[in-house]
Amino acid sequence: MPTTTPTKDRFEAEAMPHMNDLYRTATRVLGERSRAEDVVQEVYLQAWKSFHRFEPGTNCRAWLFKILFHCVNHHRRKWFRFPLLKETEEFLETNLTYEAPIPEHLTDEDILAAMDKMPADFRSVVLLVDVEEFAYKDAAEILGVPIGTVMSRLSRGRKILRELLDGIAQSYGVGRPKEAQS
Repeated sequence: MPTTTPTKDRFEAEAMPHMNDLYRTATRVLGERSRAEDVVQEVYLQAWKSFHRFEPGTNCRAWLFKILFHCVNHHRRKWFRFPLLKETEEFLETNLTYEAPIPEHLTDEDILAAMDKMPADFRSVVLLVDVEEFAYKDAAEILGVPIGTVMSRLSRGRKILRELLDGIAQSYGVGRPKEAQS
């Protein structure tokens, strides 16, 4: 019977518990389970190969998510063979206005469908900050963008999601039609 090594035990203890979170996020970002499975396998392969560089006591989950988004970007380039177009980055904090909250009568499927309609850059930030509960700083490191970009994309992503969900809620007869909200 083979004996386990301390590195293997440490990897299993620190990295493996995050597989479901990585898979869930990869599925939401990529929109296809089979591609998400491929990417998560690649994440764990890359993590295992570079685990000797992982510093014990640091945030393994954030480290794995950084690898995940690196792999997602690599696979997108491979799958699509053209660069992803990015919207112009701008800070909206000075132009933010109050938006009424979306009613709570929406299903998980409604929310997931709305997230699927969001542009990928905004969806990634919303997933990391609002769903996976990473701090802005951690999300910035995972995505390899400045923290201001995370804040801007989060603000814009939440607005897009709110607008998409507002339309769904109105189709259920929840909330007021826009013309009645003056």
